[in-house]
Amino acid sequence: MTPMARTFLTSAALTALVLPTAIQAQSIGYGNVGDGPGADAPSDAPDTGRPARSGRNGRGGGGKQVAVIPYVEVNQIVNAELSPGDEVLTYTQVAAGVDASISGRNNALAASVRYEHHFGWGKRAGDGDTISGLVNGYTTVARGLTVEGGALATRASGDRGGVGFGSRGFDDNGSTKIYSVYAGPSFATRAGDVALSANYRAGYTKVDQDNDVDFDGEDFGIGSFDVFDESVVQIADVSAMLAPGTALPVGLGAAGSFYQEDVSNLDQRVRDMQARGIVTVPVNRNLQVTGALGYENVEISSRDAVRGPNGAPLVRNGRYVTDDSAPRQIAYDVDGLIWDVGVMWRPSRRTSLTAHVGRRYGSTSFNGTLTYAPNDRSALNVMVYDNVAGFGGQVTRLLDGLPEDFEAVRDPISGELRGCASTLSGNGCLSGALGSIRSATFRARGVAASYTLKMGGLDAGIGAGYDRRKFIAARGTILASANGVVDQNYWLAAFLSGRIDPQSGWATNGYAQWLKSNDLALDNITNVGASASYYRLLTARLRATAAVGIDGTLQPEPLDDIWTASALVGMRYSF
Repeated sequence: MTPMARTFLTSAALTALVLPTAIQAQSIGYGNVGDGPGADAPSDAPDTGRPARSGRNGRGGGGKQVAVIPYVEVNQIVNAELSPGDEVLTYTQVAAGVDASISGRNNALAASVRYEHHFGWGKRAGDGDTISGLVNGYTTVARGLTVEGGALATRASGDRGGVGFGSRGFDDNGSTKIYSVYAGPSFATRAGDVALSANYRAGYTKVDQDNDVDFDGEDFGIGSFDVFDESVVQIADVSAMLAPGTALPVGLGAAGSFYQEDVSNLDQRVRDMQARGIVTVPVNRNLQVTGALGYENVEISSRDAVRGPNGAPLVRNGRYVTDDSAPRQIAYDVDGLIWDVGVMWRPSRRTSLTAHVGRRYGSTSFNGTLTYAPNDRSALNVMVYDNVAGFGGQVTRLLDGLPEDFEAVRDPISGELRGCASTLSGNGCLSGALGSIRSATFRARGVAASYTLKMGGLDAGIGAGYDRRKFIAARGTILASANGVVDQNYWLAAFLSGRIDPQSGWATNGYAQWLKSNDLALDNITNVGASASYYRLLTARLRATAAVGIDGTLQPEPLDDIWTASALVGMRYSF
């Protein structure tokens, strides 16, 4: 097991032990998401840009519910290349994992963590191990004070991301592994009629790529080595809000936020500070109009790579070596007034809409969320976002915003996390944040939508979205050629499962992903795939499983498309 994998397992285990918790809706951006479907947020909830944990509002009903299911598996897998070759590889997979859900009035946990080792048969099938998991939650330390945390581990296909999309390769050759962990406190209280809140998050993200290229000579281009390594993220915000109808007919508030991400690649740094005043005007019982005016300062900077005698950059372990003695170069520097106007509409406890338009980052900015849960069995969630960050910042925001109750959707053959988790409390999709793993920082704008249905033994969901990243890099550095490059990620993920009888059931899932870039060094790629599985309980704890899947990578001419079919038979024992 790699050191990074051991680090993730330790972090995930500590999170699960220290933070009995659950998971909340993905929110990438700025604007009040509000509580999940079914929650009834107070009208004076501050617009902090952070989703509220519904469990803190007592939705657990005071009764504690605990479900912890550890398991072990032994599976036999056949992986057959259909195009352009015809190679057939066989693996024996040994896995151990745990699925957990704990919910109560003061704390909650949702977790799915899995370790696998693959033994390859023959010279061409290599051995490998994989950690995959999703953990998130909070625990109440004192009245109004909670500590939240979470972790993610998954594997992407290729050097452009894809959160487990693409062919099901089982050895470590060419794999890209993503690890992330975050934690921090949240505090909310009142001083008379004024609602006060403060939040802080610290996150760490690491991309472990099987690429040990070293050279001092020819420059092969930015596309070869502009792969994210690791970053540390800090996010903080504070607000004070006076609700309409207390001291004045309108609501008044003030809020401030701080974001900083330090990326190891070429010592890149993103810093975003803002302060704003907020006015809330009630239109009727269900509708409020908001306006905000403030000041923001955003700066992105980096250093250059170490250069050889011929001016070519030095590369170690597949990434550029930072010249720590080089002066810091400014890539992006915007400061001045910011503003937005928006609406907050909550016609019932099952429907919530927020929408904002304004000026940030020197141009027009849109963001908002829609949650609609017509009943306790289905939910629709839509989110529009706009922010400046690095890859690690997007993943930290993703973890901090995941729903507090979810079931991981895993590929039945590889065991990897798929595009969306199954949840009725928010947008549990991972694909938007994990679409591109360049090291350069960027402005991200996009939309993500998901619909989930649980009815009897049927569990269904679909998610779709679009993520556009325009990269920002300093002139005069090795990353200069990435400045202005636009990567676009269109994605679709769906799952459907059900029971045949009390002893057996089935599951299917499918995905499609379109990766486009105006970088001439990269090709536009389409990834598609689907899988189906059947299980039957042989005893109360022993389960037999059979599964089949197909995956394709569609590439522009003259490159050949890649198609792979896979099959699995195995046994799982749950403790």
